[in-house]
Amino acid sequence: MLQLVFAVLCSVSVGVLIKIARSKGIFIAQSIAVNYLVAIALCYSLLKPNFNGQTLVQIVAENPSAYIFLALGLLLPSVFLIQAKALEFAGIIRTDAAQRLSLFLPIFAAFTLFGEAVTFPKLFALILAFSALGCLLWRSQTGIDSKGGKTALISLALVWVGFGIIDILFKQMAKSGSAFPLTLLIAFIGAGCVMFIYLLLKRTQWHLASIGVGILLGGLNFGNILFYIQAHQAMKDDPTLVFTGMNLGVIGLGTLIGALVFKEKINKINYIGVAVAIVAIVCLFYWR
Repeated sequence: MLQLVFAVLCSVSVGVLIKIARSKGIFIAQSIAVNYLVAIALCYSLLKPNFNGQTLVQIVAENPSAYIFLALGLLLPSVFLIQAKALEFAGIIRTDAAQRLSLFLPIFAAFTLFGEAVTFPKLFALILAFSALGCLLWRSQTGIDSKGGKTALISLALVWVGFGIIDILFKQMAKSGSAFPLTLLIAFIGAGCVMFIYLLLKRTQWHLASIGVGILLGGLNFGNILFYIQAHQAMKDDPTLVFTGMNLGVIGLGTLIGALVFKEKINKINYIGVAVAIVAIVCLFYWR
């Protein structure tokens, strides 16, 4: 259970760090790039991916699912940047809830793309999830035409779609027989390359503070993954508890921190969205 608590803390801390860093003038793109260097080093040293005597180039070239590596390499940094924008304009409460609701997108894909049988409990949970997302995206009429309002709506929707697609890609990678540590390492390397190329093209001027935030961000980002894996290993007989605890923990803690620490003002319908999201997640994992 302790591993699950640490996973929740790391996940929420990523959002808190990005939100604070933005307010301090940190260049988030630089921090995200450095984050992937740290994640690569930690993934290689702690998860110890098995290369089976092959180079990374051989692994990617000979894998029939190589396109997934490319997609993850592009999506991971892109969604990270979008998440930072959502945190700035929509706040921690709605961003964390939207990110966690993305777990329903693979379920929707399973029904529509992969031919999985539709069950009433999953369908009901899916309807609740879409309702919750609609509530989270809802804004009062005041300020809805402002730039910030539109950015919040778009970024939240993209966070939901982006994390959902990433989850689908990782699931497809697992089906292909690729080991998770190796898949994760290659995805981190691809994402890091994309970010550094992006910064090189922008001729960015590096700042020490942004690098420092990136190191901390990488540790938290990888810590979230590591503790989540360890939680599944420690509670291997009850994966439902891990899934549910992780998602509810992030939404609950994110809501408390957003409201109490950052004084985020969200309307009643948004709070209803958070509550419905919690009900949807409970239904998904406990109603069979």
